[in-house]
Amino acid sequence: MGVPAFFRWLSRKYPSIIVNCVEEKPKECNGVKIPVDASKPNPNDVEFDNLYLDMNGIIHPCTHPEDKPAPKNEDEMMVAIFEYIDRLFNIVRPRRLLYMAIDGVAPRAKMNQQRSRRFRASKEGMEAAVEKQRVREEILAKGGFLPPEEIKERFDSNCITPGTEFMDNLAKCLRYYIADRLNNDPGWKNLTVILSDASAPGEGEHKIMDYIRRQRAQPNHDPNTHHCLCGADADLIMLGLATHEPNFTIIREEFKPNKPKPCALCNQFGHEVKDCEGLPREKKGKHDELADSLPCAEGEFIFIRLNVLREYLERELTMASLPFPFDVERSIDDWVFMCFFVGNDFLPHLPSLEIREGAIDRLVNIYKNVVHKTGGYLTESGYVNLQRVQMIMLAVGEVEDSIFKKRKDDEDSFRRRQKEKRKRMKRDQPAFTPSGILTPHALGSRNSPGCHVASNPRQAAYEMRMHSNSSPSISPNTSFASDGSPSPGIKRKAEDSDSEPEPEDNVRLWEAGWKQRYYKNKFDVDAADEKFRRKVVQSYVEGLCWVLRYYYQGCASWKWYYPFHYAPFASDFEGIADMSSEFEKGTKPFKPLEQLMGVFPAASGNFLPPSWRKLMSDPDSSIIDFYPEDFAIDLNGKKYAWQGVALLPFVDERRLRAALEEVYPDLTPEENRRNSLGGDVMFVGKLHPLHDFILELYQTGSTEPIDVPPELCHGIQGKFSLDEEAILPDQTVCSPVPMLRDLTQNTAVSINFKDPQFAEDYVFKAVMLPGARKPAAVLKPGDWEKSSNGRQWKPQLGFNRDRRPVHLDQAAFRTLGHVMPRGSGTGVYSNTAPPPATYQGSLYRPLLRGQTQIPKLMSNMRPQDSWRGPPPLFQQQRFDRSVGAEPLLPWNRMLQTQNAAFQPNQYQMLAGPGGYPPRRDDRGGRQGYPREGRKYPLPPPSGRYSWN
Repeated sequence: MGVPAFFRWLSRKYPSIIVNCVEEKPKECNGVKIPVDASKPNPNDVEFDNLYLDMNGIIHPCTHPEDKPAPKNEDEMMVAIFEYIDRLFNIVRPRRLLYMAIDGVAPRAKMNQQRSRRFRASKEGMEAAVEKQRVREEILAKGGFLPPEEIKERFDSNCITPGTEFMDNLAKCLRYYIADRLNNDPGWKNLTVILSDASAPGEGEHKIMDYIRRQRAQPNHDPNTHHCLCGADADLIMLGLATHEPNFTIIREEFKPNKPKPCALCNQFGHEVKDCEGLPREKKGKHDELADSLPCAEGEFIFIRLNVLREYLERELTMASLPFPFDVERSIDDWVFMCFFVGNDFLPHLPSLEIREGAIDRLVNIYKNVVHKTGGYLTESGYVNLQRVQMIMLAVGEVEDSIFKKRKDDEDSFRRRQKEKRKRMKRDQPAFTPSGILTPHALGSRNSPGCHVASNPRQAAYEMRMHSNSSPSISPNTSFASDGSPSPGIKRKAEDSDSEPEPEDNVRLWEAGWKQRYYKNKFDVDAADEKFRRKVVQSYVEGLCWVLRYYYQGCASWKWYYPFHYAPFASDFEGIADMSSEFEKGTKPFKPLEQLMGVFPAASGNFLPPSWRKLMSDPDSSIIDFYPEDFAIDLNGKKYAWQGVALLPFVDERRLRAALEEVYPDLTPEENRRNSLGGDVMFVGKLHPLHDFILELYQTGSTEPIDVPPELCHGIQGKFSLDEEAILPDQTVCSPVPMLRDLTQNTAVSINFKDPQFAEDYVFKAVMLPGARKPAAVLKPGDWEKSSNGRQWKPQLGFNRDRRPVHLDQAAFRTLGHVMPRGSGTGVYSNTAPPPATYQGSLYRPLLRGQTQIPKLMSNMRPQDSWRGPPPLFQQQRFDRSVGAEPLLPWNRMLQTQNAAFQPNQYQMLAGPGGYPPRRDDRGGRQGYPREGRKYPLPPPSGRYSWN
């Protein structure tokens, strides 16, 4: 979603929606990596039913990461994608469904933004390559040292677009990956997997939402399904709220700013290409053993709990004395709609509404003041009441002038503070900073590897001594001016007094006449041209209606798009109540290769057939104007080019299709296959109830679509049809990645799957379904002040808010050192018996019959804590208490052997297994850890079907 600061604003305003993920890491034994058993209970104290993966948010960081070296080839990229999915799966551990959706052909409204991104990426990549070569030549000319340049083809991220060979290969690799996991991973054995690759039209997240909407409309849907959606886009939060599902969670990688990035020339950290000096790499470690280690840790994941966000919004949007009944679901829909005004992927944001300036809070306050006059809510099930929206917009228009003036004052104040900060830092900067072993270090950083190594300590000491002898000393009595420079007698340099040059702003929204200048500069028309302004507002209103319909009902029109680069003012939204918001019906999406022609620059034409590529570069081409070699970027009041507006010409669909008719006959059979639209594929393993049903369909060779039996698939409904490239049992699944083995004993099966179909004018109701149980309230009175109490707020770990992180002091570590076996010998206090059971402050409690003693000190330990003790009980071998006696844990074995009078079965923890207090599952049942030899129990019956 086109609101880069939206998640930052949301997490600061509503901090309790964030939960840190508990991730169980694979273990190594004798050099062999032991994978995580995802069939065990989720360590986050919650069980998810469905996991949805917006795959483009996984593909991009795995193919061209920013904080680590990129994969060397396409095979390594595929393996990185597999490993990333494995991490997510082990954290979430879905029990019913895994839905993997890759972006297919997007609606025309989205293609404009895709076109802008791809033209920018191509231009920036070429500029970076030229700059890199220039700096390399300069450094080598000065005698600098640089590692030999690797001869490899630059990875063009534009290939991550439907219709390319890369995306076709990715689909084949994911089919193999799913089959492999269904055959070998115990956490996948009862799972239904749906793959919607790039041949299926629609954006990945919207294909997921479309699936959820259509399943919710079925009588067999379980309204208490717990959904988890993975993706980093901010619009996923809006889409999750739009489902009105009571249990919806988003998982995303935690964003950590200022991650170190290696220089593209010397591969060293701490500087960019433009600042590279070609210095030799310093030795890392005593024998340079840390040369290949990266200074950045593996990314961590967080959960965003939308049920908690709903609690926040319900409190904030509740209004008293309304002339109509208050409905929290309708209020949340209105809140989602108002967020569209600050930007999205399909419309530019209004000039007066910036997310960083509290635009959403301003809209909410205006909404609460005006809603008494509107007589109802702004939206209903994805349809907009324009008469009520007009009242909100005109209220915003009344304060536009003051918003622009305040923005200017804030910018001037910020520049002034930055200028003073630079002068202060320059004044306080030491005249000479020694290097090597004498380099100053931040407190606590001297223990880092390699920090005590000096390549030439004598030289470093000599340079420091010589510099102190040659530098002029300043008398302690020397007075300094207010700007940090010495008083008269020392002339201040000109560059110290001037700040960084600011981009020229010809509009000057803070001065009178801003509306006339805006329309003249941005649209090249006079502000008095009422007809043109009306046309811009009409298009923007259509866009608002289209976007809301897209979020709640699906794509209203594949052809519609906003035909301007800029938005109108809020004060121009007058008389919009009578504007039409209907769209052309029966429109179809572009084909994949047609979309490539619409979004690719000429530099990425190598992904297209030769005759198609020629249309991008041939001067005599009828559509050569669609592919400018260079284009302007309007900063539009921003500071950086990536924040500006790329002024690219809009693609005329009729001219494009007419030009492509001449080159369609040149396509090969393989290119025709990649240019066709596909659908979803369902995969199940041998133990899944649907396995035999699907096999029977292939044996009978049925050509007609068959209804999916919901009683065999957790209530999922749709149509099955045979897959020509199906994965079938007892047939070898060949690996498309050479470094991975073929599956010679495959038991999984795949089949084409299609969602339930509805009439084009069917309206999906945006309500909470009957039978849905509202989750227990999470927020407490103190949570409302967490964002403004002045203290740093830290998110909780896992979904159990009673879980408290353990804190070990010196006495605790000493206790562990004597209780835990550590090689040979025993501790001084090893013969001491535990305190009596009557002492309430003891580390021990009376044990039930047959239960072993565990120190309470370990009750709240987490796998990722710095102290690595024994694994939690659910990771250890479990025994049936009814058969024999349980083996003693190490600390109990020590105590029993050294003090025969002490009987360990007289003590017990009051907490549950693993040290965590017993808790009740979200669905009302008791959730315990399974014993050895028992399968993971399916969720208790809910809704209309039993899934056992």
